[in-house]
Amino acid sequence: MERNLMVAGFGGQGVMTLGKFLADATCHSTDKNVTFFPSYGAEQRGGTANCYVVISDDEVGAPLGDAMDDLIVMNDPSLHKFLYKLLPGGTLFINSSIVTSEITRQDIKVVKVPVTGMALEMGNSKVLNIIMLGAYVGYTQVVPAEVVWNTIQQKLGKKPALLPLNKRAFEAGLAIGAEQREA
Repeated sequence: MERNLMVAGFGGQGVMTLGKFLADATCHSTDKNVTFFPSYGAEQRGGTANCYVVISDDEVGAPLGDAMDDLIVMNDPSLHKFLYKLLPGGTLFINSSIVTSEITRQDIKVVKVPVTGMALEMGNSKVLNIIMLGAYVGYTQVVPAEVVWNTIQQKLGKKPALLPLNKRAFEAGLAIGAEQREA
């Protein structure tokens, strides 16, 4: 098994954190191999940001490529820039709160998650990446949810006041991912 994921959006949307949490969870708590490769635009907050995560049962080669099994896009510019990288049969996860472009490809699965709206309803826009991470894990089941949550909990351990909100965000995403997987 090898799963290639690209996460893309504006700086400040937690794109790198989402990828890093997934990579760390996989690396430290499973027997799978993982590669994490970040890529920043000219500016960080407000500029473009994307990262690649490759999870595999075998050794992982170079993470860069034009063949992604999964693509998470947090904004329209990322959709337009990177959609071609998604393989036929791949899964596109979109932040449907702000990605308004029509998806015309018929050879992919589309998982719509209104993460910006959900995060705002929860009272903190900064958890939108945790919602999307939950949706990705709930849909793909590439790494057990409890493994990913344990990593989030460990990484946020210095700020325990953030844990209840992040737990709620992760669980909300998991539920959406699982629901769309079964649909």
